[in-house]
Amino acid sequence: MSTHKPIKKAVFPVAGLGTRFLPATKAIPKELLPIVDRPLIQYAVDEAREAGIEEIIFVTGRGKTALVENFDIAFELEQTMRERGKDLGVLDPTRFTPGDLITVRQQVPLGLGHAIWCARAIVGDEPFAILLPDELMVGETGCMKQMVEAYNEVGGNLVSVLEVPHDQVSSYGVIDPGSSSGALTEVRGLVEKPKVEDAPSNKIVSGRYILQPDVMRTLQTQEKGAGGEIQLTDAMAKMIGHQPFHAVTFNGKRYDCGSKVGFVEATLALALEREDMGAEIRAIAKKLLD
Repeated sequence: MSTHKPIKKAVFPVAGLGTRFLPATKAIPKELLPIVDRPLIQYAVDEAREAGIEEIIFVTGRGKTALVENFDIAFELEQTMRERGKDLGVLDPTRFTPGDLITVRQQVPLGLGHAIWCARAIVGDEPFAILLPDELMVGETGCMKQMVEAYNEVGGNLVSVLEVPHDQVSSYGVIDPGSSSGALTEVRGLVEKPKVEDAPSNKIVSGRYILQPDVMRTLQTQEKGAGGEIQLTDAMAKMIGHQPFHAVTFNGKRYDCGSKVGFVEATLALALEREDMGAEIRAIAKKLLD
């Protein structure tokens, strides 16, 4: 039986403007753009729920009201569907027990670390998860569930990692690895976007974290790092050596939906896996490539 405090809260930083996807995101939050027929945010919320997380915390900004409304009860829609004999089960993933979805505003875009710090009063003195919805993680077992299972073994702080070709490491945060056991690797340091020749490994940090509440006290100092922003990586790095810190190599596939190419790749890949459309999509793709 795990003696570590359970992970019941997850923070979703969703205040970004989504400028890479303009004009599509002029009036619609980028997190509501659909991968096939589910909004991007839904995949991350479902992943958190699968991991046993009960409280979802959205750190939002101006113009993100629709993101919260997506998880509200749409009375008129549901009433019309009932009258027409439509199955409401399709809306089940968008429902929350009242009080389990909490939102807090990040009024100024000061970086990922600042966004997480905005949730400090809700996180309180509990360990918590962070999910970056732009990173769509797909596996038989969700990435966060894999991490929670690892956390129950070792406690402390964890990040998810994936191995990439060495010539790609300069685009990511990379871990300095210590000893490894199965999917778990000890983290001795974190390096943000290293030069290829300086990279301590090819294990990149991939948008999922489990952190102890002490990180909020580090973020409290509001120290600015790369790009003049308050960086989560800097705060995490200060905890290494003081608390257990591990990386979990995700057994699955990552799609970078913060880029247009990654977004299209994810849509195609997930459509191909669908029983109700996979064969048709495959035929269409072949036809387009001929």
